[in-house]
Amino acid sequence: MRSRSSQRWLQRHVTDPFVRRARESGRRSRAAFKLLEIDQRERLLRPGARVVDLGAAPGGWSQVAAERVRPGGVVVAVDLLEIAPISGVTVLRGDFRDAAVQAAVAEALGGSKADVVLSDLSPNLSGIASADQARAAELIHAAIEFCGRCLAPPGAFLAKVFQGEEFGGVLAALRASFREVRTRKPGASRDESRETYLLARGLKSPPA
Repeated sequence: MRSRSSQRWLQRHVTDPFVRRARESGRRSRAAFKLLEIDQRERLLRPGARVVDLGAAPGGWSQVAAERVRPGGVVVAVDLLEIAPISGVTVLRGDFRDAAVQAAVAEALGGSKADVVLSDLSPNLSGIASADQARAAELIHAAIEFCGRCLAPPGAFLAKVFQGEEFGGVLAALRASFREVRTRKPGASRDESRETYLLARGLKSPPA
């Protein structure tokens, strides 16, 4: 028997207009509409761009990226979870923090670095807000380190983050590595959600 909270979630999911639109349009997730809205405003994904999508499963963002970077672009999707094949996307299963996975990303990019790194990373949630926020922030800090190795200056980084005690530290880390950081809350984000998106542009070159 379902709990009241799970019943509420199911009802909200069934009636969610973005879930319906995703199903009707062949999108793998409602999250695709968040990236579509942000990209419409920011022109982040351009034809020919090299894109790495971290925490990519089930592939909604990678689908959008593959569409936007045609012709000539490259999209690499990375996740611990299995991702069904996506047209125009190289899928890598593994932990983006591992050196072997980063080497595979570089190979998939043809030996070049990325122009854009996307992160919809989320930890396994415990339901304890402070612990979940800390684990999410740990992933974002790791993704920022990934950008230092795999993103070409003056590249861009778009990441999902959660409002909370760790937010200030994440923002400070991004400002230390990028010249410009903006906050975005797309319409497809649920009103009650603590998630927001940080768009960092102008990766700073490492000191000589």
